[in-house]
Amino acid sequence: MTSQLAYWNGQFVDRSQLAVSVDDPGFVLGVTVSERLRSFGGRLFRLPQHLRRLARSLRIIGVDPGLTDQQWTEIAERLVAHNVAQLAPPQDLGLVLFVTPGPPAADWRPPRPTVCLYTDPLPLSQFARLYQHGQPLAVVQVRQVPAACWPSELKCRSRMHYYLADREAADRFPGSRALLLDLDGMVTEASTANVLVLLPDEGLVSPPVTRILPGVTLEVNAELAARLGIPFVRRDLTVDDLRRAEELLLCSTSPCLWPALQLDGRPVGTGQPGPVFQRLLAAWRELVGVDLVAQAAGSPGDG
Repeated sequence: MTSQLAYWNGQFVDRSQLAVSVDDPGFVLGVTVSERLRSFGGRLFRLPQHLRRLARSLRIIGVDPGLTDQQWTEIAERLVAHNVAQLAPPQDLGLVLFVTPGPPAADWRPPRPTVCLYTDPLPLSQFARLYQHGQPLAVVQVRQVPAACWPSELKCRSRMHYYLADREAADRFPGSRALLLDLDGMVTEASTANVLVLLPDEGLVSPPVTRILPGVTLEVNAELAARLGIPFVRRDLTVDDLRRAEELLLCSTSPCLWPALQLDGRPVGTGQPGPVFQRLLAAWRELVGVDLVAQAAGSPGDG
């Protein structure tokens, strides 16, 4: 196989050459902002929206990598075009962009930000299990990072709370991922995924944007719900709301949408993927030209 390209501080390199300095604040302090997006049929999805969110995160931490949106786009599209050509259908790619402040310079000059883009084949066999069997969730004692520490719109790699929360969830209910509340006891997110709840007489409900990372994929699902005539509400959610849900859905960049069929060891709704989940999946197929379930089921492996 031809080597996989990556982008590292102004150069296209073999992916195996990527390495972050142990002096970089991205390693020492976890000061790393990032975006992850995916391709459909080798075409990147919603890159401008991800770049806008990346720009907001960079402004928050005060780092300027010196790249325009056009330059980000050219780099990303070159990487994907090269790397996706080496994959066997129906595989697609995940693309990661990350920026750190960069390691301290040896002299008086300010640090030069570390800028990296790389790709990985999507783990489609994992997605196939999620679409069919769902993801169990557990409410945990670990709380979401409060806005007094950093704003919810900052997409960063400082995620010790996710790690500890998932450990707690799996210890209590094996196979579960964490559902995090904030300091007010309101539902925020699952670890690395936004939450949608189908409630009787309301439709799909999402926590308000002030409590969550503004998810690009969450917004796509809101758009698709509007096309389908499914009410979409943003309001505070409690654990009791989730316990009476007809469907509980998770959304993030790579798998796009999948059901959570258990909460704290108890079935959600019927305990099976529900009709609204199926309708939204069909709308995704029309939007991106790829049947997500068929793609995942047809993957020969995740190599």
